Amino acid sequence: MKNQRIVVVLMLSLILVGLAGPVWAGAGEPETGSLVVTKLFRGIVNAATGWMEIPKQTSLIWQDQGPGPGLSWGLVKGFGYAIGRSVVGAYEIVTFPFPIPEGYQPIMRPDYVMSDMGQSNK
Repeated sequence: MKNQRIVVVLMLSLILVGLAGPVWAGAGEPETGSLVVTKLFRGIVNAATGWMEIPKQTSLIWQDQGPGPGLSWGLVKGFGYAIGRSVVGAYEIVTFPFPIPEGYQPIMRPDYVMSDMGQSNK
């Protein structure tokens, strides 16, 4: 129980720091400090939520092609994306102080697993 509270407080603190990053940067070009915090936050979120690619991809394939492909190809695609997003998240956590790729840009699009839900791909 105590460990869960610590994890919740830590995650909320990281979220607040991540949301405050753009405020620190001001109105112009984002400062390096803000980009570093954003990259770290993005890495933590993607490492923790990579598994959400499984139901997301299953749902997208199901809606587009029907239940058969959704439950077969959607699951396979979801597992692949989940592993990829989790690994990319871990990579971004490890490399957050360095501008890799150039300008601290995200490696995967969308930046977060559910960022594009509800948007039409057509």
